[in-house]
Amino acid sequence: MLLSHAAARRVVFVGGKGGVGKTSVASALALAQARAGRRVLLVSTDPAHNLGHLWQCTVGPEPQPLAPGLDAVELDPDATVAAHLRQVGDALRRLMPPHLAGEVDKHLSLSQDAPGMHEAALLERIAELVHDGLDRYDLLVFDTAPSGHTARLMALPEMLTAWTEGLLQRQERSERFGAALRSLGRDDGIGARALGGDAPAATPADRDQAIRALLHRRRHRFEHLRATLADSERTAFFIVLAAERLPVLETIELHAQLARAGIAVAGLVVNKRAPRDAGAFLAGRHAQEAVHLDTLHAALPALPLQQLPLLASDVVGIAALEAFGALLAASPETL
Repeated sequence: MLLSHAAARRVVFVGGKGGVGKTSVASALALAQARAGRRVLLVSTDPAHNLGHLWQCTVGPEPQPLAPGLDAVELDPDATVAAHLRQVGDALRRLMPPHLAGEVDKHLSLSQDAPGMHEAALLERIAELVHDGLDRYDLLVFDTAPSGHTARLMALPEMLTAWTEGLLQRQERSERFGAALRSLGRDDGIGARALGGDAPAATPADRDQAIRALLHRRRHRFEHLRATLADSERTAFFIVLAAERLPVLETIELHAQLARAGIAVAGLVVNKRAPRDAGAFLAGRHAQEAVHLDTLHAALPALPLQQLPLLASDVVGIAALEAFGALLAASPETL
């Protein structure tokens, strides 16, 4: 189920509760698709990155090869925020009068820990990867943060697109007002004097054009991301879970949150399923898990579900990931 869906998509998101094996599933899926001849980028958006530990190498913010046809990136929220604010600061300093540079720095410093800043900066980077990465790669696989964080992130493109649209409308009204002022007095220094300083670093017309270009680029990227997330022909979202009470309930809630954001879930992957033929203890565990899976099926009866067995050893290194990928291809819907 998982591999066949991924083979027909350009973007795959793997989400779910923390500790259920999202990174293992995403990595094995990405490796299997690379082995099938596709160019794949594996992206971790989880602040508690595990890609490096899993692949036994260092993975950073820029694409790094893991295997032939497979690159990986870890998006660090703090580094992403810092890079985002540097970009914003550079743009503001070009557009604002020189004497306001200190105010720009003060504003950016306060914004570093503002509520929602990490999510917004992370979304900007995801939007950039989706926009530009689809030209370089056949498939993007996102290993996401735990459920609550991912649900908020998936809802942001709609909100930020609307917010950017509002900024554009305000900027256009401001531009018309500024043009009217300039035509009345032919005085391009009105704005600077109102701010109590000298002439601006750029003319008002140049500043308006630069702001408009920035906002249009931002809107285009968010619109592209929103359209990509909502397109089930191009994008698939899979929820990984354990057959336990809390992961099942969290999966049902995550599905509802994604539905409210306009994102369809392509399927469920139940990982670490206890065997029923390996002694009384595990047989009892298997029966208890079946109770929780009945709850899941009752809540989400239409969703495809794939089960992966509990393994005797950790999934670490490329050989283990290849073996795990074979399970993705072979595992039946019921164990």
